[in-house]
Amino acid sequence: MSLRRLLWMLSFLGSFSLLSLVCVERVTYYFEYPHVTKLDEVSTVNLTFPAITICNLNEFRFSQITQNDLYHVGELLALLNERYEIARPALADPETLARLRKLAHFRHFKPKPFNMSDFYNRTGHTIHDMLLMCTYRGENCTHQNFTTVSTSHTHRPPCPSMSREGQRVGGGEGEGCVGVRGVWG
Repeated sequence: MSLRRLLWMLSFLGSFSLLSLVCVERVTYYFEYPHVTKLDEVSTVNLTFPAITICNLNEFRFSQITQNDLYHVGELLALLNERYEIARPALADPETLARLRKLAHFRHFKPKPFNMSDFYNRTGHTIHDMLLMCTYRGENCTHQNFTTVSTSHTHRPPCPSMSREGQRVGGGEGEGCVGVRGVWG
């Protein structure tokens, strides 16, 4: 074996040993599950009232859909097929199916103009229906503390939002906002 090969072999084995050592150290460190938490605490007497937005994923209240709505968006809502017949009636409960059959009777029906924004505003869930209880810093809040955020660009029902712009309220433990909502339609 030549001196040159010996130097290359020592160089390779030294590098490989160093790589193995670093890999073993990193894997061992990983399995220790380390975590670092950095906390910056700032004391303040007053906190800005938070903005809260509530959006219901149940976009429409079936109880608010009219025959004209069903005629125009029944297929879009997967309630009707392309022949204006009830799609998959076996999946509906008897009460819902009875109402759907009544609405889907289009024999002598004359459709009226349809506006999707009006449909969303009329059939979407309102904060009055969704909010069962609300408190902030121990004080009660109601649906009247919320304003509707315009969501026409998303083609979704309006989302009520609550904030008190510019108003400062005291902060501290137990001073958060608590809300309970209902999601029935």
